[in-house]
Amino acid sequence: MTFLSQTVRGSGKQLLSIPQRSDRAELLDDDVFDTGELAGNFRDIERVNQLLGGTSVILRHLPRLLPSQPTNEPVTVLDLASGSGDIPMAISRWAKRQGLAMTIVASDNSPHVLALARKHVVDYPVVTIERYDARSVPLPDKQFDIVLCSLSLHHFSPDDAVRVIREMDRLARRGFILNDLRRGRVGFAAAWIASRLTTRNRLTRHDAPLSVLRAYTAVELDGLLRRAGIVDATITDHPWFRMAAVRELRDDHA
Repeated sequence: MTFLSQTVRGSGKQLLSIPQRSDRAELLDDDVFDTGELAGNFRDIERVNQLLGGTSVILRHLPRLLPSQPTNEPVTVLDLASGSGDIPMAISRWAKRQGLAMTIVASDNSPHVLALARKHVVDYPVVTIERYDARSVPLPDKQFDIVLCSLSLHHFSPDDAVRVIREMDRLARRGFILNDLRRGRVGFAAAWIASRLTTRNRLTRHDAPLSVLRAYTAVELDGLLRRAGIVDATITDHPWFRMAAVRELRDDHA
């Protein structure tokens, strides 16, 4: 379906009615965990990203935002609410295979998460770790070529989600990719079952199904983008209950 100049692709198919969005806090947001529990949770998240599309969604859309001709300067990327840094690491490996020079800043607002991420990316020199609140990043406009936010928007209330989107747009020269879960009953059931069958981690078992209930629908994401002043992003559905919003900035936007 199409919303004026903003395109939502493949979002019209609904198997079941959409549950109301939950505002219950995830345990990850409450910091009620120990270090080992947190590390286990992020190992679960990385495995899910690898198997069910969290990483591939980013890599699918990233090429359209890259320069068409090689340049002497590396492409600069900011990943907001990056968690343990598994997606920046995957991008680094992909860029190396493509022969593309790239520098990536992986950021988060939690000191516990940042400590874990620093250990995680130690063998990836193109990835650096910074503490930024995704709702208000203390950097100048157009600081990065590309800004990413993966599987994190559902952690934010609608008002804060709009602030995150505005920051992504403000900081990007070439465009941004927003990648998250898509709310639905089938996705909730799948997350609940998978979290019981594949892990004993308390955080994962609590947060995985709740994340689906906290997620936005494609129509709601369109509304958040519009509230942020963006009417020309493309929203696409992806397998395993995921969606992405991509805005490509032309030369006249830069």
